[in-house]
Amino acid sequence: MEELMELLQAKPTMYLATVEGYYPRVRPINHYMIYKGYFYLALCKDKEAYKQLLDNTNLELCVAIDDETMLRIQGTVNFDRSPETYAAAYAAMPDLQESYKEDSGKHLALIYLDHISAILFNRKDEAKIIAKF
Repeated sequence: MEELMELLQAKPTMYLATVEGYYPRVRPINHYMIYKGYFYLALCKDKEAYKQLLDNTNLELCVAIDDETMLRIQGTVNFDRSPETYAAAYAAMPDLQESYKEDSGKHLALIYLDHISAILFNRKDEAKIIAKF
């Protein structure tokens, strides 16, 4: 996880892939953190991505680290509703406080990945496993 944290330190935009029925759905995501040794994502409960993850808890993320290197993360979603985790998310991603104020009508969901695998690969098809558990 330390190597994964280092790779994501610059907070690049990731692309989250889910499934809706038989169709893949992909969207950008930039609210994530590593907390208590787990990789977390912050999502809006009111959006389709959250609903798709309720139906199918498998997801994949992809991010370009630089022009030559990509990172693919796969895992199984777990939902975390603990106040401590929400406090950590607001501290790590302060812009969430503005986006999810009580009067915004939006509802924040925090999910973390279990059974994670993270693979770093380049354009020469060289791959390195960063995390697998």
